Amino acid sequence: MAFCTNCGGRVVDDARFCPACGQSITGGGAPAAPAVEPLDYTIQGSNLQIIRLKLKPGQEVYAEAGKMVYKTANVTWETRMSGNTIGEKIWGALKRKVMGESLFLTYFRSSGNGEVGFAGSYPGHIQPFELKAGQTILVQRDGFVCAQSSAQLNIAFVKKLGAGLFGGEGFILEKITGPGAVFIHGGGDFVEFNLQPGEMLQVDPGCLVAFDESVNYDIQLAGGIRTAIFGGEGLFLATMTGPGKVIVQSMTLERMRRELAPSHGGGDEKSPLGAITNIWGSED
Repeated sequence: MAFCTNCGGRVVDDARFCPACGQSITGGGAPAAPAVEPLDYTIQGSNLQIIRLKLKPGQEVYAEAGKMVYKTANVTWETRMSGNTIGEKIWGALKRKVMGESLFLTYFRSSGNGEVGFAGSYPGHIQPFELKAGQTILVQRDGFVCAQSSAQLNIAFVKKLGAGLFGGEGFILEKITGPGAVFIHGGGDFVEFNLQPGEMLQVDPGCLVAFDESVNYDIQLAGGIRTAIFGGEGLFLATMTGPGKVIVQSMTLERMRRELAPSHGGGDEKSPLGAITNIWGSED
């Protein structure tokens, strides 16, 4: 399998045009992987982290609207819809609305050596990824923060009905494809697992932050009915089967809201009634 030199999308070996962006592939066959200049960045802080991106002249990144914290004066920004044609822009806006994101992305470009900073919307951690051409990660809704303009942000539908109905993120996940640096945000602290082929990990569906496209994602009942209803952990668990990387967060936005609610009576257990009535609810 080869990759487009323009967008990094997958193309068949004898393709003349990229099916994702329409870029001509001269002479057919396998195009060379795009050369993406590494992004100079640091992540500062503990549970209120900020990404500091040092941009070279001509380097461009894009971010979810509202995630910028600061920028130097020589960094210009422009808010726009993704896509080249009106149809692509409208379709892109609809997909972003389904993902729970804003209709627009904000693009940042430096005319000299500049800097721009981004952060998440609530206490948690930021995870960087250095994606190769064609490499894809799946991320929870609202998890995307920013990325190099060479990386593609798209929508991914959960393939299995059970995972879509009962997973903490519903049917929708964010799909990010390289090449380029990508940054995502989640709540609390992160735990990273590198699953071997056939190795399984069971996770509270809402605690999933991101996982490789190679990981199989499904939802299973959490033990027997008594355990599921009275165990305080909900009715379902996400079953992740390797190979690939899985990242889990220790705190979700929904749990944070529940703990801070004035009517909250203490403890972390979910009531039996809540476990039943929240079957169709989302962890985030």
